[in-house]
Amino acid sequence: MKEWIQIIRPVNAIMSGVSVIIVTIAIGKNLFDYLVALGFIVTFFTTAGGNVLNDYFDREVDLINHPERPIPSGKIKPSNALIYGGLLFSISLFFSIFTGLIPFIIDIIAIILLYAYEAKTKNLGFYGNLTISALLLMLFIFSGSIFNSYNLPFILGIMAFFATLGREITKDVEDMAGDFNRVTLPKKIGKNYSLLLAMIFYIVAVIISPLPYVFHYFNIYYVYVVIISDIMFLYSAFEQFKSPHRGQSMAKYAMIVGLVAYIIGGIFK
Repeated sequence: MKEWIQIIRPVNAIMSGVSVIIVTIAIGKNLFDYLVALGFIVTFFTTAGGNVLNDYFDREVDLINHPERPIPSGKIKPSNALIYGGLLFSISLFFSIFTGLIPFIIDIIAIILLYAYEAKTKNLGFYGNLTISALLLMLFIFSGSIFNSYNLPFILGIMAFFATLGREITKDVEDMAGDFNRVTLPKKIGKNYSLLLAMIFYIVAVIISPLPYVFHYFNIYYVYVVIISDIMFLYSAFEQFKSPHRGQSMAKYAMIVGLVAYIIGGIFK
């Protein structure tokens, strides 16, 4: 059973479920509502299915880069992995039925985007970056939709969208030498222009960050924390020109602090 658990990358899938909890706190809903548990299950299994698809489509590359993974190591057959991924998606869709029509539709779209990313857009550079960022935005919208709450989750999600888009581009700059099988944005427009675009996306995320306070969803305590996140994003935007690795790493920590700001905003309304 170990390889069947390993291939879904459970920690990664759990973190998607945690996003539902964070949004629930942010919008001031009851954490013990059964809808939170359903949302957690749906996002867990959708992410798990996407992770299996990732290993399925990357199986040839993983023969070189990650030979220890279940498929290249021969522990799981590619055909069985594909069936397994489909089963995980089916479980996700089944539970999403009980969260409402809109969450159900969002889950369907997310699964389609995950498949499209692994099968096609991942190797199309910027389109792949957009897909990953859109999936994160949809995670926030889904989490709010189970409670019929859309405005604040959309604002929080759009911040995450631009921050993630910037970081994905920076990561592509960092990986330019190794991306021999991908036509990434840095390969099309060059390293410096790509980093400049990433900087713009980081700045847009920072500009959006006060909106939950401006629209009275959160109080001043949110601002105190999100300012720290904003400073970290701005630092990463400049640091990436010296070192893309340090830049994207700082952006990752900035995103974590941003999530803490969402929680603080929800607790101290």
